[in-house]
Amino acid sequence: MLPGEWAERVSTVRVIGTGVMGRGIAQICAAAGITVQLADARPEAVTTAVTEIGRMYDKLASKGRMSAEQAEAATGRLVQLADPLDPADCDLVVEAVREDLQTKRELFAALEGACPQHVVFATNTSSLQVTSIATALQDPSRLAGLHFFNPVPLMRLVEVIPGARTAEDLPEALIALVRRVGHTPVRATDTPGFLVNHAGRGLITESLQILAEDLATPEDVDRIARDVLGLRMGPFELMDLTALDVTHPAMESIFAGYYGDPRLRPSPITRSRLEAGLLGRKTGEGFYRYEDGAKQERPEPVAPELTDRPVWSDDAALLDSLAEAGVPVERGDDPGESAIALVTPYGHSAASAALSARLPVDRVCGVDPLSTSERCTLTVHPAVDRDVVRAAWAALAATGRAVTVVRDGPGMIAQRLLAAIVNTSCFIAEQRLATPEDIDTAVRLALGYPRGPLEWGEQVGARRILTVLRALHSATGDPRYRPSRWLVERADLGLPLDETGTAVTDVL
Repeated sequence: MLPGEWAERVSTVRVIGTGVMGRGIAQICAAAGITVQLADARPEAVTTAVTEIGRMYDKLASKGRMSAEQAEAATGRLVQLADPLDPADCDLVVEAVREDLQTKRELFAALEGACPQHVVFATNTSSLQVTSIATALQDPSRLAGLHFFNPVPLMRLVEVIPGARTAEDLPEALIALVRRVGHTPVRATDTPGFLVNHAGRGLITESLQILAEDLATPEDVDRIARDVLGLRMGPFELMDLTALDVTHPAMESIFAGYYGDPRLRPSPITRSRLEAGLLGRKTGEGFYRYEDGAKQERPEPVAPELTDRPVWSDDAALLDSLAEAGVPVERGDDPGESAIALVTPYGHSAASAALSARLPVDRVCGVDPLSTSERCTLTVHPAVDRDVVRAAWAALAATGRAVTVVRDGPGMIAQRLLAAIVNTSCFIAEQRLATPEDIDTAVRLALGYPRGPLEWGEQVGARRILTVLRALHSATGDPRYRPSRWLVERADLGLPLDETGTAVTDVL
């Protein structure tokens, strides 16, 4: 049978585990017309889950997202099982129990003895290897990963992950089923972090590295991430939401799974905060404090008054915006004797850019060229005059933008975050862990980035991203900044980052 035909013929799915993930999976399957057998090690939890799912259908009906008849019919498709190993027939079993390898192995070994050969098995594991779970089966070809994201009804992405011995046609069959229930599938390999959690390491680990270098506060990094890069949440807000008892072990697991690859290196910052119990929202304190669930954020400092000191810059567009705001500007190859100099380098620090251009370092500040109409980043190096910094801050604020003042360093803030995001996904593409299209789709849907990382890198420019990484690598000596071969080749050959290009398999 063709995968699409199998997906259309699926009439009954068994969901084992009635936690938030299991309930979400059951909710979308029943809404799609599929009978759902709900089971749990605690039978009383099944009754509670059915009630909760029915309440969700009623809520959707009250908002006009489904009719009352549809809500009633979907609730009627929820079947309670007293035993996860009940012999009642089904087409697919989806496991959503606790994230413990031995628990999952024991469950699937028991299911293999209880379910007919035609029943397909899927695990919703988020961090364990599908192949490792499948070792409990006499026939591991029946099992694949089907990784939903929380909350399932709202997070439309599903990772479909074949294990080393998964039947060849099973992933495509599950992909067709995911589409049938209204979600978007991507195919990922059975590697640490799969696709989304691996891709997400770029932003998280680099933001922690920036914090470790004392370049900016968590609030400042988050503001830049939101207002300059367009992320829905800054990295520190995100870690507080997911909680460090989830985030830090995930970082360590992926780092260990790739045998200590420096680009995935965790931070001692999160280890110490985890041990201190500063987990985030759920404990009331993380990188931020929370009162009644509301984040407490220190207000931004007020910009100084504008002076009549002229401003020179190596960026003509920046000078134009300053002039339009009534700031006195100087144009020409070099700043005058009293002018403030604003440099806008990619990859390099303002200090190194000033020295390279033989500018007076005491009058030079950096402005991140990735600054937007909402926010710009001003960088301060140790040799600059304090009055120069305050005058530069006032001049930038006169344009109507928020100004974040941070310590000077190679790559500034936004460039480093973006380069890490793009480079991490380039490594995923280089290793053929997912297709460029699936990488961009997965990251956009699951992580809420404004665009896919490869598409994003293509928009900013592969050569520019490469410049940032090479400058960081040169300045720090840290191998975490080594550029992906995928990025280097495409920058050198003028090829798009988000396309595979010609492969050996295309000509054999």
